Amino acid sequence: YLEFRKERSRMLLSRRNQLLLEFSFWNEPQPRQGPNIYELRTYKLKPGTMIEWGNNWARAIKYRQENQEAVGGFFSQIGELYVVHHLWAYKDLQSREETRNAAWRKRGWDENVYYTVPLIRTMESRIMIPLKISPLQ
Repeated sequence: YLEFRKERSRMLLSRRNQLLLEFSFWNEPQPRQGPNIYELRTYKLKPGTMIEWGNNWARAIKYRQENQEAVGGFFSQIGELYVVHHLWAYKDLQSREETRNAAWRKRGWDENVYYTVPLIRTMESRIMIPLKISPLQ
């Protein structure tokens, strides 16, 4: 075991852990039929802004429910704090673009975004493809 740990340590470049809780207004992630791609959007918020962020997103999520693309919304409880993760499912990158553009055409979406942008310090988007063993296909 000690030899394995020593060998493994040469392969790891970095490691970061978080304990996340899901937002009460967001759906719990459910198994999905595929094929899908997933977008993990990560927002690092200014300290003290989590409640304001959550209140705005509780209203905003209704604009993104038509295509069932909202998979889950989580916030950090342990680890780096004031971090929010949104997980979205799309058939492909084209449907991602179309769905996101459609949200901007809905009255009220822009207002919710307007109030959340000043709360953000950094944001990141990752596109992920599920493994065959994943319940999120």
